[in-house]
Amino acid sequence: MAEQANYIAVDLGAESGRVMLGRIANGRLTLEQIHRFTNGPMQGQGPLRWDFARLLAEIKTGIGKAAQAAGGKVAGIGVDTWGVDFGLLGADGQLLEPPYHYRDSRTNGMMDKAFGLMPKRRVYDSTGIQFMQLNSLYQLLAMRLANSEVLTKADRLLFMADLFSYFLCGQAFGEYTLASTSQMMDMRSGTWSGPIFNELSLPIQIMPQIVMPGAIVGKLTDKVAREIGCKRIPVIAVGTHDTASAVLGVPAGAGRWAYLSSGTWSLMGVELPAAIINDKTFQYEFTNEGGVENTIRLLKNIMGLWLVQECKRQWQREGEDLAYGELAKMASSAKPFYGYIDCDCSDFLAPGDMPTRINAYLSRTGQKPTQDSQMVRLILESLALRYRTVLAALEDVTGSKVDVLHIVGGGIQNELLCQFTANAIGKKVITGPIEATASGNILMQAKATGQVKSIAEAREVIRHSFAMKEYQPQNTGLWEKQYAKFAEKK
Repeated sequence: MAEQANYIAVDLGAESGRVMLGRIANGRLTLEQIHRFTNGPMQGQGPLRWDFARLLAEIKTGIGKAAQAAGGKVAGIGVDTWGVDFGLLGADGQLLEPPYHYRDSRTNGMMDKAFGLMPKRRVYDSTGIQFMQLNSLYQLLAMRLANSEVLTKADRLLFMADLFSYFLCGQAFGEYTLASTSQMMDMRSGTWSGPIFNELSLPIQIMPQIVMPGAIVGKLTDKVAREIGCKRIPVIAVGTHDTASAVLGVPAGAGRWAYLSSGTWSLMGVELPAAIINDKTFQYEFTNEGGVENTIRLLKNIMGLWLVQECKRQWQREGEDLAYGELAKMASSAKPFYGYIDCDCSDFLAPGDMPTRINAYLSRTGQKPTQDSQMVRLILESLALRYRTVLAALEDVTGSKVDVLHIVGGGIQNELLCQFTANAIGKKVITGPIEATASGNILMQAKATGQVKSIAEAREVIRHSFAMKEYQPQNTGLWEKQYAKFAEKK
């Protein structure tokens, strides 16, 4: 491994963004958070949109601070974000409007409209992607069916991370892992799906050229470098979908393992050499998303800690402001297995009064409404049982039993959920690192520059750099019984 090098990771999630400075030396990675900022949809009465101008300004501020902290010696910059959302550029290269937020209501009912144009099974066979109304496919179709003037003016579509990179380096591209979340790519070939664009009458000419993770796509433009106050640092297309970077950041070695990237969303899956698109994956609604180094992430998107986050926000609006740690501590003392919810119910997708929606679900399914700490415990237990369902389906599809589940991301701070997960799946759980996404981002940059030679070496760096925690299953007999009840309620 080469001598020390510095890299900047820009990591944007649905609630916050961070600019991290990573240093790799002597087979170890150290991370320093340089700049953090809030994220979320712009408030107002209109459609839900991202405040792109503010986010770009925050990113530039963070890059400037990170470059200064590194003494101006930075080998690369990589940007990762959530998937599916995009911005549209005009012929002049400027953003035509702020990008829509994936929870905006304009995609309500849009999947049914799509299936009226192209049968559901053909959509899946053409893409291999899980059906979610927030997918780029339904966002773009909603614009087309609404005769969007912005869409008619669009010269190029860029997904969020690549859109930020475009305004940093001036190069338009579609990084493979991020593009794969759109449900517009043929995951067998890694190219845009002709049948999807043809049968749904979508403009394939605006789609970007696909580049693979690890491509050095350009350098900061002269204008941006002067504005930030640094050199023209190379911009690298990492796994720009945050889950792709997080999976690279999983400290797995040999053996049969699965991953769970835990945060606002939970993404559970396995890493494979090729897509699996067949009757079983269609039935289970698994998604085949692109991974780094020509891998496929066969996974399921699960609503995740969004449910707790939205409850917390509602209770805060009502005057009860509790930290996540306090909520988890209170939940640990609440009654076990009070009730169950389908965490992926569409009722829970949009922002708003989540406790009221959960109680409406409980009432509708013959269960008693609840509140506060009892509701948090109910969510966490339901999530753990949902993980059990998905893991069993993964084993069925791949024909291989999983020995250990690696959980990475901010959700590992909720130790109660981690223990519930081990109990529910009846397998060992290893958690860490929290900063798997930033770590994978930086290690992909290191591979692009030649400092790291392979994914295996990158994961070895992770194992040597961060502390892990192990959870063994407890009370498995009780959880088996509860799983049967959960399956009935679902």
